[in-house]
Order: sequence, then C-alpha cells, then structure tokens
Amino acid sequence: MRSFPFVTVDVFTDRRFGGNQLAVFPDARGLSDAEMQALAAEFNLSETTFVLPPEDPANTARVRIFTRQYEMPFAGHPNVGTGFVLADRAVDGLLRFEEIAGLVEVRVTDGNTDISAPQPLKLGVEFAAADIARAVGLVESDVVVANHAPVQAGCGNPFVLAEVTAEALGRAQPDFAAFRAVLGATPALAGRFALYLYVPEGKTVRARMFAPLGGTLEDAATGSAAAPLAALLLKLSGAESGAWDITQGVEMGRPSLLRTTARRAPDGIRATVGGGCVPVLRGEATL
Repeated sequence: MRSFPFVTVDVFTDRRFGGNQLAVFPDARGLSDAEMQALAAEFNLSETTFVLPPEDPANTARVRIFTRQYEMPFAGHPNVGTGFVLADRAVDGLLRFEEIAGLVEVRVTDGNTDISAPQPLKLGVEFAAADIARAVGLVESDVVVANHAPVQAGCGNPFVLAEVTAEALGRAQPDFAAFRAVLGATPALAGRFALYLYVPEGKTVRARMFAPLGGTLEDAATGSAAAPLAALLLKLSGAESGAWDITQGVEMGRPSLLRTTARRAPDGIRATVGGGCVPVLRGEATL
C-alpha cells in the first residue's frame, strides 16, 4: 500500500473555515493521472493540486490542478494555496510553477501570497444578456450592458464575465438546463461554461462564480476569474494600471477577499491576484 501526504488550506481568507478550500499533495511522485483525478473527486473540493519535480530545474515545481471532473490548465486559488504550502521552497520570496497554461510566478510575503496570471488578457465571444440571465435565474434587465456585453475572457483559464445589478447578484441561482443550452450553442466555449457575475463599486467588486456543469455549483473564490476581470476593468478604464479588491463567497457563508492588480504591458494587459491562506487539515492518502 502506498501513502501520499496532503494538507488542506483555506485560501483568500485570514480565518479558518472562510475562503476557498484546497487540498495540496506536496509530493505527488508515483501517482498516475487516473489516481490524481480519483483523489480530486474523493476530496470533492473545487480543486486539488499535485506537486511534481519541474521539467526545468530553474523552476520550483510542476503543478497539476484537478477539479472533481477534469484537469485545469491554470487556476487562481490552487496556485495561491500551493504557494503558501510550498513557501519554504521560495528563492527570495519567489516560486515558479510549471503549468499547462504556462509559467506561473508566485510571490510569498508575510501574510500574503500573490500570483501573476500566465497569459495576458484574451477576450473571446460575446453573449446575449438574455441567455446569461436565464442561466442564473435572472431577467435580461438584471444584466448590465452599458460597459460591455457578457464576454468570454481569460488570462490562462477562460470565464464568461457578466456585470449585473447589485440587487440581482444575491438572487442568482444556476439553472442546469439553461447552462447546457448556452454551452451547446457556443462552440467557442470548448465544452466548458463557467460564469463570473460581478458588481463594481469603485475600487471594490462583489462577485459570484457558477460552473454547475463542471461539478462546481458555486465557488467561494475564483482567482483565475478575478484576474481577467481586473484586466477587463483596466481595459475599460483606459488607465495604465489599477487595483481592485474583490469579495466573493459571501452568499455561501465562506467570505473571501481577492486582491487584484492589472497593468498594461508590451504583450497586452497583465494581471495578478493574491490573498491570505490558513492551514486546516493534514494527513495522508493510502492507495
């Protein structure tokens, strides 16, 4: 029988049982792809990470991220949480993770872990407000289109970003049939439809994320959606740089705070996201 140690952390919070839960296997050598997927399903969290030796010795580690159902090319809270767990491997406070979407740099400081998204902002297809509203049990007028139509956006992992009214945010509930209809009608989604609703309030933002077809009815904190949102807000503002504090998970009883920045770079708009972490569990899985 083989044994693999793991730890769990609550990410984007400063208190236990807040934020977004994450399981981390700091040494996943010997685990097969199927075993990693099975362990992620067993933990039943939005994501579980598996740490392997880097392909390039100049980097810290290769990190694989699994949801309950599939592997992710990049994700926010798994990188922040894994960076927190591997902080003792940092060189001058910096960790470098090899991932499917590219190299992710993680900066570890006292009480905070920040990641740089591996890709600049990429915008994809736009969506009708009525279709997005139906997907979460709202009406078309609940979706705000004055600034932009609902749009696919990502910095390594795409989401559909949609601004909604402050009152509508709390009423949103995913409708599986409506999610399937949008997914089936939009080949550009490539089989994955994750929806990030947000309400901007100056330099703060309230948000919720739904991906029911991927096994996550609602997510408490979604760093890989917060990063493109910050980049999109910067694009809309016309400024050279900006910072936004995003609150998520309130409706789930797991309040989270994601601190984001965005800046214009030669290759596009680049974004970072960070926050605090709290350790919770420690144990081992036997296979």
